[in-house]
Amino acid sequence: MTKKCASALKGERVALNGHSTTSTGMDPSGKLQDELHGSKVELGKKVTLLRGISIIIGTIIGAGIFISPKGILRSSGSVGMSLIVWIACGVLSLLGALSYAELGTSITKSGGHYTYIMEAFGPKMAFIRLWSDLIAIRPAAMAVISLAFGQYILEPLFMPCGIPPMAVKLATATGITSVMYLNSMSVTWTARIQNILTLSKLLAIAIIIVPGMYQLFKGETQNFEDAFDLSKVQLSGIPLAFYSGMYAYAGWFYLNFVTEEVEHPERTMPLAICISMAIVTSCYVLANVSYYTVMTAEELLSSEAVAVTFAEKLLGNFSRVVPLFVAMSCFGSMNGSLFALSRMFFVASREGHLPEVFSMIHIRRHTPLAAVLILYPMTILLLFVGDIYSLLNFMSFLRWLFIGVVVLGLIYLRFKKPDLPRPFKVPLFIPVIFCLTCFFMVFLSLYSDPVNTGIGFAICLTGLPAYYIFIYFSHRPKWLQNFSFLFPPQKYF
Repeated sequence: MTKKCASALKGERVALNGHSTTSTGMDPSGKLQDELHGSKVELGKKVTLLRGISIIIGTIIGAGIFISPKGILRSSGSVGMSLIVWIACGVLSLLGALSYAELGTSITKSGGHYTYIMEAFGPKMAFIRLWSDLIAIRPAAMAVISLAFGQYILEPLFMPCGIPPMAVKLATATGITSVMYLNSMSVTWTARIQNILTLSKLLAIAIIIVPGMYQLFKGETQNFEDAFDLSKVQLSGIPLAFYSGMYAYAGWFYLNFVTEEVEHPERTMPLAICISMAIVTSCYVLANVSYYTVMTAEELLSSEAVAVTFAEKLLGNFSRVVPLFVAMSCFGSMNGSLFALSRMFFVASREGHLPEVFSMIHIRRHTPLAAVLILYPMTILLLFVGDIYSLLNFMSFLRWLFIGVVVLGLIYLRFKKPDLPRPFKVPLFIPVIFCLTCFFMVFLSLYSDPVNTGIGFAICLTGLPAYYIFIYFSHRPKWLQNFSFLFPPQKYF
């Protein structure tokens, strides 16, 4: 080991091969040549097929299927119609996932939505997407799933009493901190724990499906006798049922955020996406069939936590374990989404849309440390002082707007760059159908809740002045020039 390398590992700022490393031991954009190994410091290709499946399943399946899978039943009006909606939403989500598989194998850069919008429509649109994610969408979404973790990890300790709100917030903050620490320390251990958490939530769903199917095969079919009674079905409720269903399946796109770390992406990504969507759709449909076998539609709609009610009816004291499974499921969603999202901020920094520090890689741990921690302050702030659920109401429609824009970009790139290598290519009708579905859900949001949707759209548009102030103008105001090192001149202009 050279003296310079030894100094770098101790945290001193030294020059190696013409580059420098900071006092945190991080390398800007992975460009530093590590003299210890004689190779480039970069994010390694550690996402195998199994880990890819774990990322997708682990982020799609959160607390909803265990706690409140009743939005679809309420809006669809009947048991049979709700099952049809669950299946249809799984198929539509598969169409979107296949479209993203084509994008991921033809544009082999990490970053997900941000990268694809950048390639198709340029940096301005990509920055607006990034801005919305950074200031509102991702901190609020992380805080909400983390609150569910805090609630259910403490529930067995406080049964049958209520849990003090501050205790929930402290447990939530502990969960967020532990996820951030894990993702900062090791990609390998993050992936291993994600595998374990994904297996645990599949085990929890199996605990619901197996006894439910056993009851069904024993002849407990009375709750399905009028499954397709259309007397309570209202056409106006069907779109809302689809909206709830598509939200339940959201998360199939997270593997595209880590494309550069996927082994053999041209093979792994399509396989991981298809296998994951088949597993998730089967789990969702069979879990709901099990619920309906044991509970009437009225009991399910009145239940505060459907899986707990199911377990109390069928499994006795085992119902006390259900909150722990829910907490583990939430932790898996937190871990998987943070692992993926940090790569989007890493790529955005590499493109010059965020300060350079967020594209630095730790020279020993090979993790994008700063990009992992970027959401931490805002998430903790929202947790203790923010109105998280109102913010999510404002921003929820933007998810489908930007996903629709991404898939529209796929169609556009078919004509703009017909010679772009496409190892995996879907028939054109697949992205067309899914794109129309996304824009229909955006229209539904505008129609059903124009005020909150308008506020969310206004928050999104604040990205335009931010883009021109921080990115576009080469002659920035004097007060910004002192901070110009944060946003270096861009290659686009």
